[in-house]
Amino acid sequence: MKFIMTFFWTFILAHMLTYVVSSMIGAAYDFTTGTILGIAAPILIMIIPAIMPEGPSKEAHH
Repeated sequence: MKFIMTFFWTFILAHMLTYVVSSMIGAAYDFTTGTILGIAAPILIMIIPAIMPEGPSKEAHH
């Protein structure tokens, strides 16, 4: 369920960001750009925690 909600809200926020930025620079809103960002961002959001280590390393070098 958390993956579905992550995808949903990231998709909505990516389209909002695309709309606001395109309005600020005076360009036309492009649905394709928002969709690409809306699909790529949640994938990165889900991959990054999977490849990060669980906790601090056992060897601390001070």
